[in-house]
Amino acid sequence: MSTNVAAHNIQGRHASDNYRLHLHRARSVVLTSAELVEIRAAQRTFEGAYVRTAIGQFSFALVVLKIFTAEFYSIGALFAVYGAGILFISLFRRQQGNKQFFSEVGEDGLHRKKFRTSGNVVTVLTALSVSAYICLLVLTLKLAT
Repeated sequence: MSTNVAAHNIQGRHASDNYRLHLHRARSVVLTSAELVEIRAAQRTFEGAYVRTAIGQFSFALVVLKIFTAEFYSIGALFAVYGAGILFISLFRRQQGNKQFFSEVGEDGLHRKKFRTSGNVVTVLTALSVSAYICLLVLTLKLAT
């Protein structure tokens, strides 16, 4: 078991040597213009959406903190933390997305196509959003008392 962990750690540090596209190492890949368009579109769509959402959350937190009274500060802080969480999730999405485009060379030397969906990112974002909504509900109910 310890050899599998050590092999996984080595693979994680030198991932650009293990992932290949068009039989080239990941760090030396020359992409076609169609592939570049595809990658740029994915980056614009996903990374831009996460950053815009985080900026929106930060802006709303700032509005709550500046305009409302001190009893609403916890709600403003919640939105600020939620925005920071979305920024971290965008970094996680970028890290996961970098692994989607390459095939992997197995231990037996065979090339295997590797495609992973964004299920991990969706799960983390869902957990963050549900917990933020629960906290918002609790904080709103505390305002009534």
